[in-house]
Amino acid sequence: MTFNEKYKDYVLLIKTFDFAFKIIDYTEELQEKKKFVIANQLLKSGTSIGANSKESQNAESKADFIHKLKIAIKEADETEYWLFLCNAHQAYPDCEVLLNDLSEILRILNKIISTTKLNN
Repeated sequence: MTFNEKYKDYVLLIKTFDFAFKIIDYTEELQEKKKFVIANQLLKSGTSIGANSKESQNAESKADFIHKLKIAIKEADETEYWLFLCNAHQAYPDCEVLLNDLSEILRILNKIISTTKLNN
């Protein structure tokens, strides 16, 4: 069974998992270009979004669930910063697709948090 098969009903988990794959590919491209510092930062923050989203599925309470998703948002914000930096610099490969994917993930995270708070 694959991740996508197991979590097919969890849009956030599927999107963050797919995003992590794209981040891995992008950071490998950066490493080939000897952009090690940015690649490492992006790899950590970009894959952490999904890890924290996944961890939220085992939250002990609504407050814990929201807290874990807020950590995912912080990691997404950091990832967005690094991607904006890459996007602005001519020596870095294009990352517009990643920025678009991340924007959608942030919308989903914010919607889940606001909906969960309303139902509290």
